[in-house]
Amino acid sequence: MWIFLNNAFLSIVEEPGRAATLLVRARKQGDLERVFPSARVEETPKRDYRFRARIPRELAAATLADAVRAIAYPNFKNSVTEHLRHTAYSHVWSVMLGYQRDAHG
Repeated sequence: MWIFLNNAFLSIVEEPGRAATLLVRARKQGDLERVFPSARVEETPKRDYRFRARIPRELAAATLADAVRAIAYPNFKNSVTEHLRHTAYSHVWSVMLGYQRDAHG
């Protein structure tokens, strides 16, 4: 699952055999800590996601539910204040707009 927050981008997957724990990954230093302040983050420079942490599934679910409850903006892209993140998210938005047009004409 990809999660785009206005201050973090996360990829969340299950590790085989560890159903109670999720592997939460990030591309930018600080994103994991911003969302999960108590996380023990491992840096893996040669992996596709450079930063990763193992997070209890229920903590991940509760934290993301809290993020949804805290939404207080009418436009997501405008809520992203970091320039590089805003640019990257705008590229994703554009690609998905193309996908919508291809799928629905």
